[in-house]
Amino acid sequence: MGLFIHIHLIAAIAWIGGSIFMFVLGVTLLDKEKQKQVYPHIGPIFGYFELVSIVVLLLTGTVMIVDNGLYHMLLTHDDNIIVQALRKKLFIVAIIVIATIIHFFIAFRTNGKERTKIQNIISRGSSLLIFFLNLFVLHYAIMIRAML
Repeated sequence: MGLFIHIHLIAAIAWIGGSIFMFVLGVTLLDKEKQKQVYPHIGPIFGYFELVSIVVLLLTGTVMIVDNGLYHMLLTHDDNIIVQALRKKLFIVAIIVIATIIHFFIAFRTNGKERTKIQNIISRGSSLLIFFLNLFVLHYAIMIRAML
């Protein structure tokens, strides 16, 4: 598990750090003209970077679940504290993956184009949801790691 935890941590740092960066950028860059200059350039680069990060997180997370003997426990009615925390974390991760797919679909489809009001609301809402859910995933990851 040693190598996988390190790769997982690096990917988590990239994923969450990128999320924080984009959140701060979105909050501080209020000028619409500046947004039109910045987002078409930084968005795709960030998107591909984040896509690689989330794939690495999902792969290494799956390997660590199997290596730690947690896969079988997840599928049974085992209700110890580690499994409870892992189920909560995985539920939140599933929501993040869905929100990421929605966000990427809108972002890549509308890159360099004017978004509709509903596309803007969904894109920003999913981005904000991902940002906050990342904090909960981090919380459960710390709890699980401390128990293992």
